[in-house]
Amino acid sequence: MLEHVGSLFGSPWIYAVVALSVLLDVFLPVLPSGVLVITAATAAAAGSAADVPDILVLTLCAATASVLGDLAAYRLAWRGGDRLDRAISRSRRLTTAQERLGTALARGGGALVVLARFAPAGRSVVSLGAGAAHRRARDFLPWSALAGLTWAVYSVALGYFGAHWLGASWLGTAVSVAALFGAGAGAAYLMRREPRASGVS
Repeated sequence: MLEHVGSLFGSPWIYAVVALSVLLDVFLPVLPSGVLVITAATAAAAGSAADVPDILVLTLCAATASVLGDLAAYRLAWRGGDRLDRAISRSRRLTTAQERLGTALARGGGALVVLARFAPAGRSVVSLGAGAAHRRARDFLPWSALAGLTWAVYSVALGYFGAHWLGASWLGTAVSVAALFGAGAGAAYLMRREPRASGVS
């Protein structure tokens, strides 16, 4: 089993697996896309410059898939109709996200979108909330792109530098994953605070 996993991380198929995982986790937040990106970056750090995966390609792959997933959720919520509107109105979390996101975008800032990319399920809440509220794509997507790139760079850097500092081992990967979860917990905490206190509204 471990041999098959190792061969996957050494083949170009890893890009497709990473892209699919990142793309779909906006709908299925339980997918371990961040762990997968970190593990792939760790494998890249352990190989030579000519090996797969390549750090730059991996980063662009993860960032692009993140934006495409956000766009898919945004468009789905935009066309969701009355049923989705009723579902959102019953969810305090989605309703609050809609209101805060609308305020943030209206003031020319989208730090909430970037912050939500790190919080567990935050990406889903913000993307669906923006679509359901019919926020303009030109207001939302640039921030989504920045969020996806920031998250991808952070995740890849954790795996890559973690492998260099701690070795390309399960320990190095575990420490990098813990750092990713720590950032997620911090982002979730900031999103739960009052808009004025978080500075993103």
